[in-house]
Amino acid sequence: MTSTVNAVANRPSDTVALGHAQGAETSLGAFPEAGMFAVAAAEPEQTGVAGWAVEVMEGLGSWGAGLLIALENLFPPLPSEVILPLAGFAASRGDLHLAAALLLTTLGSVLGAVALYYAGFVFGLERIRRIAGRVPLVKVEDVDRTMSWFHRHGNRAVFFGRMIPLFRSLVSIPAGVDRMPLGTFLVLTTLGSAIWNSLFVLAGYYLGEKWHVVEDYAGIFQKIVIGVVMLAVATWLVKKFRARGANGPPSRNNGA
Repeated sequence: MTSTVNAVANRPSDTVALGHAQGAETSLGAFPEAGMFAVAAAEPEQTGVAGWAVEVMEGLGSWGAGLLIALENLFPPLPSEVILPLAGFAASRGDLHLAAALLLTTLGSVLGAVALYYAGFVFGLERIRRIAGRVPLVKVEDVDRTMSWFHRHGNRAVFFGRMIPLFRSLVSIPAGVDRMPLGTFLVLTTLGSAIWNSLFVLAGYYLGEKWHVVEDYAGIFQKIVIGVVMLAVATWLVKKFRARGANGPPSRNNGA
């Protein structure tokens, strides 16, 4: 078995800057009853987002995965493309329950999105723009682009926005600014988040120790998911119109 640095997060990523343990010989073989989290604790040099995520999930389990995704919504530079596959990897080791990881990460996405929805609702666009200018790695232009995208696409922006990095968080703001009905917002956010989170958690689950390759192909996954969802919606619309056409126009009784 490989060491934690290899099993959990050994890759040259700019997003996840993990320290490589020098001269470490620790392996799962030395901990026959230990899962990913127990071995992670034995690697004090592990740093970066993945190392921090391991610590949170070690302490809080599936709830920790949900908390991390909620924070990812509130602080967009946190990469869900790392957190979600890592949660799936942990589930494949038996450290988390897969169903709980899927449910709670989606719940975390919705709660984080609702917080930003109400921020837009309460503070309005101009104050949000000023706040965004002070958030590291977030630009005021990002908020403006999201507002423009939301105005062009309406409700669809909330659903598909859950599958686009950065927009995934920011799209909740114009929804609040424009007073989108909360029920509509919750339905679209939940559906979009469930699709996106499930893809990445399950990818980490089935890839196991190779979970980290998910981040490298996140852009491809994003296009595939959006394409499949759009195809499904188009198919549903075609069937709906065909069914309406088959029924024909309503007959009119002229009393003749």
